[in-house]
Amino acid sequence: MPRQIFQLKMSLAGVRPPVWRRVLVPAGYTLDRLHRVVQHAMGWRDCRLHSFEIDAMQYGEPDPDGELALHDELDARLDAVLGKGSRFSYTYDFGDWWEHDLVVEDALAADPDERYPVCLDGERACPPEGVGGPSGYQALLVALADGDDPVGPIDPRHATLRDWVGSTFDPSRFDPVRTTTLLRRFC
Repeated sequence: MPRQIFQLKMSLAGVRPPVWRRVLVPAGYTLDRLHRVVQHAMGWRDCRLHSFEIDAMQYGEPDPDGELALHDELDARLDAVLGKGSRFSYTYDFGDWWEHDLVVEDALAADPDERYPVCLDGERACPPEGVGGPSGYQALLVALADGDDPVGPIDPRHATLRDWVGSTFDPSRFDPVRTTTLLRRFC
């Protein structure tokens, strides 16, 4: 029987303009591997806590103190907890609260000549970590747009935000080929 893959669409909730990715992943991946796929596809650095919610069940790294009731993501294979049409969420950074809406758009037979995971498509750069969640990201986008004024920024705090993010951050940039390279290297 050929291996199965899932086509997933992941969208960052509460962010406008939209930030999203479409990826192909082996259906036999566990949720901890999907966590790495989300991290590299979205551009995060995996330095914050995370969890998945699937059918009202929470999955993640077990809490050594037992304060969070999470099912171990290492024990949950995608094909055991998800199927075509499944919708679920992934939350990253419980301070900034980056929530991702995920949907299994399709279940397909894997191409034996293809390496997975693969990023098929996407839109816009992921917000930088530590920016302050969706509202902080919106403030950053306003600050970046304010920097185009030749007289200087309207709000002096905007210059601080632009300096913090650096001159190389372009919110409109996304490269699925580069993302596929990262996915294959780290996932």
